[in-house]
Amino acid sequence: MGTSALVLALTLSVSVGQTSGSIKQEEIDYQSEVFLRWWESDLVWTFDDLPQEGQVPDYRIPYSGHDYPDRAGGTIDVLRKYDRAFNSGETVRIESGNEQDTSTGRRRVVTLRPVTRSAGLASAFEHHDTTAFTEPTTERRGLFGLRRVTVQQTPSWHGHCNGWTAAAIRHAEPQTNVTRNGVVFTPADIKGLLAEIYMYRDNEFLGGEDAEMNPGLLHVVLANWLGRGDHPVGIETAIGKEKWNYPLYAFKTSSRKVSDHEVNVRMNANYSQSTRREVDHSQHLAKTIHFHYSLKLNDEGKIVGGTYYNDSARIDMLWAPLHPVQGGTPGNDRGNPHLEVKEVLAIWRESVPEELRGKWWNIDPTEEDVIDVATEEASDDATEAAATVEASDELPSDSAATDE
Repeated sequence: MGTSALVLALTLSVSVGQTSGSIKQEEIDYQSEVFLRWWESDLVWTFDDLPQEGQVPDYRIPYSGHDYPDRAGGTIDVLRKYDRAFNSGETVRIESGNEQDTSTGRRRVVTLRPVTRSAGLASAFEHHDTTAFTEPTTERRGLFGLRRVTVQQTPSWHGHCNGWTAAAIRHAEPQTNVTRNGVVFTPADIKGLLAEIYMYRDNEFLGGEDAEMNPGLLHVVLANWLGRGDHPVGIETAIGKEKWNYPLYAFKTSSRKVSDHEVNVRMNANYSQSTRREVDHSQHLAKTIHFHYSLKLNDEGKIVGGTYYNDSARIDMLWAPLHPVQGGTPGNDRGNPHLEVKEVLAIWRESVPEELRGKWWNIDPTEEDVIDVATEEASDDATEAAATVEASDELPSDSAATDE
């Protein structure tokens, strides 16, 4: 969806401000360090030096993906397909032996044999992961729902919203089928695999230490990452226990200076909404979140805090996804160890035109991306060298004689 579809109408309601809050010094220091590390540029805190709006290029608007609820099995369907392609017939060998009964001192023979896991390794891991956590949930049952019963259930909001959010920020939407070992992976399948490899990956924290993110820090982060850098970020919209993540790709503000130390700001920000199910080519669903806040400035005009008005949305945090890491290793300890990240990325690359992939960039590219760039540069150098040699061969003989 193009820029024309971006909804950025500003609300006109007036609300009463609440108690102001300063940004914690540790958050100021950390976000400044983070921005410098990834962008090799200083984070701008001065209000007058910050852009009032920003949006990623149209081709970079994150696709609307599915959040794969745990109650529906998460990504287990596509992982079954992955197992057929890569993990079918996986055999676990267990040695025969004996063990000692500590209560009697006697030894007993234990007969063990190789076992073939027909369910598949990746899908079995996902089944365990999506059913391992439950909590007491009250339901209404019986005639007219008059009887209240408490049961243990997986929370309804548990799913892969952070996984597809990260995937949609870092990757162009898959476009064509890819075949591996006789198994066809559709674009919808590939999006499911991407959502899974990012499920438990560590991310870069962009603010939101407290129960709700300080509006001053919200303004600074979005104005720098989106306004100056055209880079989408993850937004966690829910305050409290539940987590709802989406890829945010545009914002626009209007402001009015109340004094040298206070600015009244209205911001509308757009993020990609999730879909009810995964499809090959999803229709982009945009949603707008409205903020209304007062910024606190110091004598130098730098943003040092802020206050939400009563008509403003509030969010938990902002974050940026980092490159995927193999499940079961540092950086993705809880991730699926039976799903090969490099294989998933290779499948994705094959499904997306090279021209589009060439325009894509992230704050920390994958190892494969770095290799690809190095290979291309080496190829370019070789081409230039060959052209130089060819040009040298065409020099007239008298020029060569003059050199001698």
